[in-house]
Amino acid sequence: MSTEEKPRLSDAEMLARFQNSKKRPPCSETLGMRLADLNQDKQWVKMEFDVSPSFANPTGAVQGGFIAAMLDEAMSTAVIIASNVTMTAPTLEMKTSYLKRLMPGKASVEARILKLGRSAAFLEADCFDADGELVARATATAIPMAFKRL
Repeated sequence: MSTEEKPRLSDAEMLARFQNSKKRPPCSETLGMRLADLNQDKQWVKMEFDVSPSFANPTGAVQGGFIAAMLDEAMSTAVIIASNVTMTAPTLEMKTSYLKRLMPGKASVEARILKLGRSAAFLEADCFDADGELVARATATAIPMAFKRL
């Protein structure tokens, strides 16, 4: 972790920091992402997504790559928050299982850190539709590194 320890924000302060940020990445905006809840001690986050109809495939369901992007976004954010915004964790590999169709509209993702080490992070996330039904689950391995905005 960082040699310069930053004071840790409360969960409410961290949530407000992310929700009020003016530096949101374009990919988060494209996905319609909003951080809805978090728990730093338990190392999980919940995100809500406003899934655009432009993400639909010819059948009208959301194309799986967009669902994977939402899952990946949430898992990465879990590491950033758990590290007190000192680390990020680029994904090395990710496996996604699709359990049912997701239609455009509201969706949510809950992501959690299974293990956060110096050289690897093991992550898991679930995507739910507007009715709260499980749509997809992903597991990922990522590499923790110092957070630097490029």
